Amino acid sequence: MHILVTGANGFVGSNLVKALLDQQHELCNFSRLSLLDLQFQERSTDPRVAYYQGDFSDTALIEQALQQPADVVFHLASIPGGMAEQNYELSRKVNVDAMLFLFEQLKQQGNCPRVVFASTIAVYGSDLPEQVDDDTPLKPHLTYAGQKQFGEIVLDDFSRKGWIDGVAVRLPGIVARPQQPSGLLSAFMSDVFWTLSQQRAFACPVSEHAVAWWMSAKCCVDNLIHAAALPKEQLQQDRRVFTLPVLRLSMQQMVDGLAQEFTLNTEKLVSFDSNNPQLEKNFGAYPEIHTRRADALGFKHDGSIQHLIKNTLNLD
Repeated sequence: MHILVTGANGFVGSNLVKALLDQQHELCNFSRLSLLDLQFQERSTDPRVAYYQGDFSDTALIEQALQQPADVVFHLASIPGGMAEQNYELSRKVNVDAMLFLFEQLKQQGNCPRVVFASTIAVYGSDLPEQVDDDTPLKPHLTYAGQKQFGEIVLDDFSRKGWIDGVAVRLPGIVARPQQPSGLLSAFMSDVFWTLSQQRAFACPVSEHAVAWWMSAKCCVDNLIHAAALPKEQLQQDRRVFTLPVLRLSMQQMVDGLAQEFTLNTEKLVSFDSNNPQLEKNFGAYPEIHTRRADALGFKHDGSIQHLIKNTLNLD
């Protein structure tokens, strides 16, 4: 089995690669693991791992990575939300053009590979109804979200025609991303973990009432691997996109959970800002969510706020 991971050095990608190499999952019998990204800080000595360093929009690089046809593809490479808003040309080049080229190359392989596409909950937009479910209309209002919706449509179409065997999963806020520039407008959702676990002051850019959908990187990786391993007969031919189950928590609940875990006096450490209405509308106004299709296929959330914290910070 040949597995290809695009965006393999990113936050989710690097966690996925570690899990794949740990071999305690349904995809443990792979013979080749091809990793594609702009750069790699660390490289495995495992002889099954091949590295392809360069720009995902470089078609020659994609062709090189697919010289041996792939059986499973995790497509994670993207230009994320804030960066995509600032640079449409770059985001189109990576999120649309390169994605289409990858899918076309997989089509030409002729072996109908399983393709797991990382989409986003941002496809729902910011003016959400009181409840989101599998039939909620999509109203993306960010460039990144619109491009991800386009990817979902292409994946559904290619799967319908039997060219690929696709599964798209809409990811929520995945935590906790490293404390470095990421281009993500939702970075504060990760910052709260790092600052409070280190008992440092945290200035939250939204109010304590802001509510988000949360998932740890560990839980996200488990769901991605589960998506890759799902038997084809369990999937509907024309409904290959899934919104994943999540924990719905306010910023105050998250702060309280971290305070309990690390015995903190958050009154002195934490401040909230209610003067960013657009940011809170985009990332702090998530309603109840029901994910019956994903639940039925065995996708999971972290279980509880304490498990979310432990999974996020790798606590015993």
